[in-house]
This record gives sequence, structure tokens and C-alpha cells, in this order.
Amino acid sequence: MYDVIIIGGGPAGLSAAMYAARLKLKVLLIAGLRGGTVVNTNDITNWPGIKKIDGINLAKQLEEHAREYGVEIKDSVAAKAQKTSDGFLVETATSEQFKAKSLIIATGTDVRKLGAKGESEFTNRGVHYCALCDGFFYTDKVVAVIGGSDSAVKEALILTQWAKKVYIIYRRDKLRAEPANLERLRANDKIEVITNTNVIEIKGDENGVSSVLLDRPYKNSNELPVNGVFVEIGRIPNSDLARQLSIKTNESGEIITDKEARTNVEGVFAAGDVTNSSFKQAITAAAEGVIAAHSAYKYVNKA
Repeated sequence: MYDVIIIGGGPAGLSAAMYAARLKLKVLLIAGLRGGTVVNTNDITNWPGIKKIDGINLAKQLEEHAREYGVEIKDSVAAKAQKTSDGFLVETATSEQFKAKSLIIATGTDVRKLGAKGESEFTNRGVHYCALCDGFFYTDKVVAVIGGSDSAVKEALILTQWAKKVYIIYRRDKLRAEPANLERLRANDKIEVITNTNVIEIKGDENGVSSVLLDRPYKNSNELPVNGVFVEIGRIPNSDLARQLSIKTNESGEIITDKEARTNVEGVFAAGDVTNSSFKQAITAAAEGVIAAHSAYKYVNKA
């Protein structure tokens, strides 16, 4: 019987694990991907005390810090969760079962698909969801990033390390990136922004993607030649486990928490991008993880 099982290995989960163990709780961290989606980030420049670090190394440091306090880590996916008479039971995808007095859900998010014709057909053959993972394959080629968020702009900036040309295609009239990243974009002559435009089809052949079809003309043509497409149009909360436990979520599927990271189910806490927090960054996820760990500590010791 663990004091707390933490589900998710991103900044929220690892920070929660470190802090819970520091509070002398018996901790199990279950993570299908150590580091979470932060490992796909190239440059992190807003982590206090570290001027610049990549996501892989940040995740490594977080994990090492958690292990310093004796956190047990299980490399697996939590598939089922249920409330029991003495706490909670979590079952992994490999049918292993673990019990705990409390839970912290820090399962993050998954990529949101575009839904355009050709997307499924060309996934991993010209359609991608991670610039850092797959950008190298487009050295000296032309690519498009679909989306207008801060994440989309950062994806485009990463791609300029390899691609000779990067289009950003966005359905609205103005990009929604942080000012610092907008400045970097404007200073990079490899990037060209196409606004008020949707991609309605991704075209190609057995060799991969050759173009995207737009819903309005750009430079007198509805077809834009590209070699690759990177989709960055938001993310979907991984809140299936929460629903199994009858935890309340909002319209977007995000777990609803209070300022103490508590859910509506006693003994279950949540942190990071899977929650209804308004500002989703690695640093805020880490802070929410610590708050969740402290709340779990108070709950376990009161119980």
C-alpha cells in the first residue's frame, strides 16, 4: 500500500513525486513516457535559475531529483483506476495492480488531429506532430506548420534549423504567441505566415507529401507545394482515468481542480496540463505538482 500513486511522468508528475517523497510519503510514479511531452521541447528559457535547457535534460534532472528522495518509478501506462474501501486501485496496461491511499493524476495531454483529408494517410510519411522529433528529415526542404499558438510558432522556429522554408498556416488573422517568440519569428526570414486560411487536404503520393490544399487562394493558388506538414492546433486532455473515478471535467475534458489541486473525489488530486489551469507551461505544471503533493500529504496524514 503506497501513500500516493502519481500517474504521469511530466514536470507535474515528477515534481509531485519529488515533493511527496520529501514529505516522507511512500510514492509510486507510473509513467508511460518519462518527462512527458516536455521532452519534445528544444529550448526552454523560462525555467527559473536556468537560462536555457532542452526538454530532455530538464526531464532528466527532474527525475534524478525525484530519485534522490527514493521515489519508485514504474515504466508503464495506467489503464484503469477505481476507488476501494481503503483507498484506490490502479491497474497498468500489463495488468499489474497497485494500491494507494491517494492519487495524483498528472497525465497531461495528447495531440489534436487536424481532421483534413489525407492526414491519416500521410501520418509519419509527411504529416507529423513534433518538430524536434522529425524536423531533421526535412533538411533543405519546404514545410508547413498548421496552427497559430505559441507552440505552433515555437515548432516553426525549431524547423528553421533544417528546412529552407517554413510556412505557418493559421485559420485566424493574428498569431497568439508570446511576444519574445513573435520577435524571433519576425527576425527569421525563413518563416512566412499565411493567416485566415485553413488546410482542407494534404496531398501526395507513395513518396510522401507534395502539397496542401487551402480553402482560399494564396498568391493566386489554392495549392501550396510543401514536403512536410507539422500539425500544432492544440491538445486533448488525457482524462480517461478521471472519468473512471467519476471526477468532474469541463467541456474541454480538463479535470476541474481547486487552488489546492483537489478534485471532487476525496483523496484524488490533479496537476499540470490535464487540469483546467488557464496557463499551461512546464514551470506552472511543476508548481501544481508540488501543490498536489502537499495536499496529498495533508489528506494521508489526516486519514
